[in-house]
Amino acid sequence: MTDPIADMLTRIRNASAINMPEVVIPFSKIKFEVAKILAEEGYIKDAKKIEDNYGQIVIQLKYENNQPAISNIKRISKVGRRVYVGKEKLPNVLNNLGIAIITTSQGIMTNKKAKKLGLGGEIICEVY
Repeated sequence: MTDPIADMLTRIRNASAINMPEVVIPFSKIKFEVAKILAEEGYIKDAKKIEDNYGQIVIQLKYENNQPAISNIKRISKVGRRVYVGKEKLPNVLNNLGIAIITTSQGIMTNKKAKKLGLGGEIICEVY
């Protein structure tokens, strides 16, 4: 696997397509931070780290009227093509109805928070 974040997003996309209650992914700090942001923004119910020999993250998916809360989750910056933006060119996802998750010098955050702090960075993904 060359892109663990893309694998995480694909697992979430596939699990929500078949209405699974939760999905388990291998643990890494960046994936756990992305999952926490998704939980804070209301796209998933919860993300918990399981302490075992392997280290895993259990993501509880959220559904509204039998429809997934995440209608689209898309990887933007890929291994072969990194996408960086300055503070003035932060993306506006679905006319501010969605979010973009950005890695900045201050940590991983949404595009809205990065705009308030005046930070740019690498765009990890877009969610709506």
